[in-house]
Amino acid sequence: MGTSGVRVAFFRPSEVFFDPVQAPAFSGLKWILAKYRMTALAARNEQTTVAARLASRSDLTAFFMNMTDEIGADGYMLVAIPQDQDRDNLQIIASNWIYDAIQIAGHALIAGLAQSPFASAPGVRPQSLIAAQAPAVLGGEEARLLDVLGHAEIFALRLHVGRQRLFVLFSAAEAGRIDPAAMPRTQLECCYALSQAPAILAAATMRDPLSDRERECLFWVSEGKTTDEVALILGVSSNTVNSYITHAIQKLSASNRAMAIATAIRSGII
Repeated sequence: MGTSGVRVAFFRPSEVFFDPVQAPAFSGLKWILAKYRMTALAARNEQTTVAARLASRSDLTAFFMNMTDEIGADGYMLVAIPQDQDRDNLQIIASNWIYDAIQIAGHALIAGLAQSPFASAPGVRPQSLIAAQAPAVLGGEEARLLDVLGHAEIFALRLHVGRQRLFVLFSAAEAGRIDPAAMPRTQLECCYALSQAPAILAAATMRDPLSDRERECLFWVSEGKTTDEVALILGVSSNTVNSYITHAIQKLSASNRAMAIATAIRSGII
């Protein structure tokens, strides 16, 4: 008991356990610390869970399938548009769209959807795009065909993940099925989850830097062929094969042939 008549209690936050039922019985400071600790633990657990479940491309697919179900959508597509490339030159990182829909729409239309005035940045109220009305916005009858192919309504969300320009499209076969109120949270969850998986994104968005000959040489070496055997297969000299492989190693930022081959395989180059 101090001279002021007020008892001062010291305790460690780790000793505090937050029970909402007993919250009124907590002193003000103790209740705040308990709530803060539980919030921090929940956030840390969520970070660990998200990072763990995005350890591979299959995890990335599972994550977006789960997001799609939660908001009432049918389809998703995660795309990247390189900063120094033409706006129509996009890469599809993950998607559950059927092949025909992608072929009919084309990369130009998909890039247009991702970068249209309807595309929402984090913190901006999302707007949906009705595929039947898309020709008036984007031009081209391909947009109207998206309605027939099961993409009647589309939400385009911009994702802030490092320096990459990433966009995710969520679509539904019927307009009004996607919950607009859930989109801001979904957008932030996508940003956070992808920021925890830089290796997956790097591999998925990596552009093929190799020439046809460099790719061929690296492929045959990965098949166990010697330099002389590769030279015989391609009809060039052994020195030329070594030169192609050296260039491939440099372009893939690898230190040796084995690392270059591993990088090329992970990136889908060979």
